[in-house]
Amino acid sequence: MSISESNIRLRKIINKAIEDHIITPEEYDEIINVSLEDGFIDTQERALLKVLQEMIENKDVKFAKKK
Repeated sequence: MSISESNIRLRKIINKAIEDHIITPEEYDEIINVSLEDGFIDTQERALLKVLQEMIENKDVKFAKKK
């Protein structure tokens, strides 16, 4: 299975949020848009989104307050 361009972009955005321990509303919107841009969420994208969701639930990654 090859890695799609959207998967690479999604991984970069999610990794940044994990490294910062913060996700902005803009980053969250971008994550959703990138994951849906090709019309479906593939297995790799689903796994990345699951990791991010778990980290948000565990408060390892927090949402930045909207300005």
